[in-house]
Amino acid sequence: MRVQKQIFTTLIIVLLCFILSCCSCTTHEDQVPLHNLVDDHEEAFGYDSQAYPSYLSMVEDGSFMGLRDQRDHRHHISISNLESCFSMVDDTAIWDVKRVNVLDFGAKSHETEDDTEAFEKAWKVACASKGAAVLEMPQNNYLLKPIRFSGPCKSVMLKVQIEGSIEASDDESDYGKDSRHWLQFDSVQNLVLEGGGTINGNGHKWWQNSCKTNKTLPCKGAPTAVTFYNCKNLIVRNLKVQDAQQMHLSFQKCVNVQAYNLFVTAPETSPNTDGIHVTNTQNIQISNSVIGTGDDCISIVSGSQNVKATDITCGPGHGISIGSLGSRNSEAHVSGVTINRAKLSGTKNGVRIKTWQGGSGSASNIEFENIEMNNVANPIIIDQNYCDQHKPCKDQLSAVEVKNVVYKNIAGTSASDVAIRFECSKSFPCRGVVLQDINLKLSEGNDVHEAIAICNNIANLTEMGLVSPRCSYNNANIVLNYYAHLFTN
Repeated sequence: MRVQKQIFTTLIIVLLCFILSCCSCTTHEDQVPLHNLVDDHEEAFGYDSQAYPSYLSMVEDGSFMGLRDQRDHRHHISISNLESCFSMVDDTAIWDVKRVNVLDFGAKSHETEDDTEAFEKAWKVACASKGAAVLEMPQNNYLLKPIRFSGPCKSVMLKVQIEGSIEASDDESDYGKDSRHWLQFDSVQNLVLEGGGTINGNGHKWWQNSCKTNKTLPCKGAPTAVTFYNCKNLIVRNLKVQDAQQMHLSFQKCVNVQAYNLFVTAPETSPNTDGIHVTNTQNIQISNSVIGTGDDCISIVSGSQNVKATDITCGPGHGISIGSLGSRNSEAHVSGVTINRAKLSGTKNGVRIKTWQGGSGSASNIEFENIEMNNVANPIIIDQNYCDQHKPCKDQLSAVEVKNVVYKNIAGTSASDVAIRFECSKSFPCRGVVLQDINLKLSEGNDVHEAIAICNNIANLTEMGLVSPRCSYNNANIVLNYYAHLFTN
């Protein structure tokens, strides 16, 4: 009878989730690339996206916003149905859920003893469950060496419940087989990671041995604390991730992701400790999270599409970045990014797009809106001449194109004299940049009279509403006075 109940439970869950996904969820296979949506939109409205005046008309009549709304609607349906499927796992009165506790597999729950083997055994059992499964990590302290939670799993849905504190081994010899990952979830579908616990990368030794901390040391990579690789239908929520060896959370080649209610923290001096890193990932929403590290709060790099970040508190760190893109003459593509309702405080940059000379591809259809800056250096910046190396970068003709970028309702204080800096490529100027309702002033105590904008190599810049400082030619005298101030001090 119990076996029959398990089979019936599995069939019902599969059927309901299948119906939900068939009705409205986008999958990796049937997902329409953003550039196809743009092409369809062009045919319907009879315009050429290469012509900037047509793009402007879209901004003014709402068509561009409609395109974004269409994209967000598809994304929202996918995530909401994913939540509905996962909510079934919690209803133990109806469903027969397999519960797997790491303590039952020998976890010592003591921060000085290695629990890696116990976690591996528990994962195998949970992953092999034919219905829904919950992998439980109760309130204790666990010490882990590098571990890969590999899929695909037989379980229809799998929840990892982290209520305790997981701490990384800081012995570099433990990372001999894989020096770039600590916790890795590989090829798992329908996964929830939650629980209110803490993931501690214990990165202090790694930071001390970084070439950015000690320039006499050779540069080498360090482990990412938590990596999600090739995962589909993923929720990460209600967790604290701290002191990563390098990046804290990385989503790589994932589809349909929701990450929210996260607290990500590391010292401002910790090198390369990005908070959330998105690469080659489609349909991801990051929301209601507090991020303060030694590098980008959120970094979005090549292959990422339909990325939305809302209600983000960022600082300290390097701000919210798209890029870097195009390093080592590579081709890179990022499209369909929306950053909405963010508060940045004391960061080294605000909202930034950074690309290397010599690259190719594009960063397009990007919106930064409803953002508060508090004593932020470089609040708005596009840098197509990005160079993060000891030797100066050579001038090159090719570049990653930057086009169709909207900055809307951004206000606050700048810690740098230049509040808006657009350093675009001479050979591939930035196109379709819109500044709307921008009000950035210098932080208190700054000895320059007012903030300025420096805007080089932009094709068809548009300013709408109140924009301060301005990129227009009326700004020329202020810029000249700024440079004169630099030379005389």
